[in-house]
Amino acid sequence: MKYGNYRDGFFLPNELFQLGLDYGELAVYSFLKRCENRKTHQCWPSIKTIGEAVGMSENTVRKYIRQLEERGLITTEPTEVITKSSGRRNGNLLFTLRPIGEVIDQHYDRQLAELELATERQRVAKLLRARESPT
Repeated sequence: MKYGNYRDGFFLPNELFQLGLDYGELAVYSFLKRCENRKTHQCWPSIKTIGEAVGMSENTVRKYIRQLEERGLITTEPTEVITKSSGRRNGNLLFTLRPIGEVIDQHYDRQLAELELATERQRVAKLLRARESPT
């Protein structure tokens, strides 16, 4: 396989490893990446299919999907199918994998905001200690 030809495989961006994903998040994301349409960045495997592929229960897969959504790596949308008898029922989730550059920027913005908040808390705590201590 020539480098850059993903016909027989798929690409995981190096930046993904800067996000501190645990093994479950990485496994579910990797499977979604494997399934995604390279043009639309979407896929719709069932929770059961994902679980079977990565060796997890459906509930565990759902947990990791929520975590990936919270981290901004994916978005999900419910789908609906029409049965042969013209009834409607819930389909698989439609997964959209967000561009990794946007995810990394969002991750760093969150880290910066947390750092600024921690710095402000330390500043206020120092002021309160200075007021309380006798001179």
